Amino acid sequence: MATPLIVSFGEMLIDFVPDTSGVSLAESTGFLKAPGGAPANVACAISKLGGKSAFIGKFGDDEFGHMLVNILKKNGVNSEGVCFDTHARTALAFVTLKKNGEREFMFYRNPSADMLLKESELNKDLIKKAKIFHYGSISLISEPCRAAHMAAMKTAKDAGVLLSYDPNVRLPLWPSTEAAIEGIKSIWNEADIIKVSDDEVTFLTRGDAEKDDVVLSLMHDKLKLLIVTDGEKGCRYYTKKFKGKVPGYSVKTVDTTGAGDSFVGAFLVSLGKDGSILDDEGKLKEALAFANACGAVCTTQKGAIPALPTPSDAQQLMKSKSK
Repeated sequence: MATPLIVSFGEMLIDFVPDTSGVSLAESTGFLKAPGGAPANVACAISKLGGKSAFIGKFGDDEFGHMLVNILKKNGVNSEGVCFDTHARTALAFVTLKKNGEREFMFYRNPSADMLLKESELNKDLIKKAKIFHYGSISLISEPCRAAHMAAMKTAKDAGVLLSYDPNVRLPLWPSTEAAIEGIKSIWNEADIIKVSDDEVTFLTRGDAEKDDVVLSLMHDKLKLLIVTDGEKGCRYYTKKFKGKVPGYSVKTVDTTGAGDSFVGAFLVSLGKDGSILDDEGKLKEALAFANACGAVCTTQKGAIPALPTPSDAQQLMKSKSK
């Protein structure tokens, strides 16, 4: 059976990460250039785990843009959905790594090429070939990219493709907190699968993310699976038929960048191979345990894409931690 295609839509950018952890941007004396952008990280994660992925997005026709597209290609990601803008630059983000490996962001996007993707530039044939279409919420912030995002979702939906949504809240990019909540929720009810972090549950509901009834307020009729990631504690899953927890893996965390994307990529590879995991709790728990391991491995190295695990990296961690 041919490996199913998973298409990821949205932004890819350059993260500038201080070469010393635990210092502010102002204090940092040097920065390492790292490819970033959640949807692109997910595409690379899928490919590194033996899946088949494609990325759709727009880059500046500049050195950084071409560098990023080359990184996609080197990581085995199909780039037929990529286009370039001769007038706008590729987006940049300066990322501060705090002592605990958590991050703060400062973005340069005014406007960047990814925000200027138009519906007419979408490779709709590529979307129609997918088994899963994955996206975030950053592409919803401004036009014309928002219209392109909506059109891409419609194309996928009409072709019977599963819709996977990881909102990936980046508050500094939205005009206000209210605009972020409204924008993120504007497409909520279209998705088949949604992955949110515990912090995002708190942000979107203003409630306690630990409580099931708060999480369940995010369920909707068409939603086949809601996943809440709880960092190193693991994740929780909610479907119409069952709910539960899958424990995480404790590792020495260096940098949390890309961990959620590694988790999502791993889960989508499992889902692509076997759609029945959405109805079979045993299979779902196995897929989520593997995704937890992939997320954990990713935190043990700096950067997102360079730290993405192979299947054997994840399996090794699972073996070493199994009682």
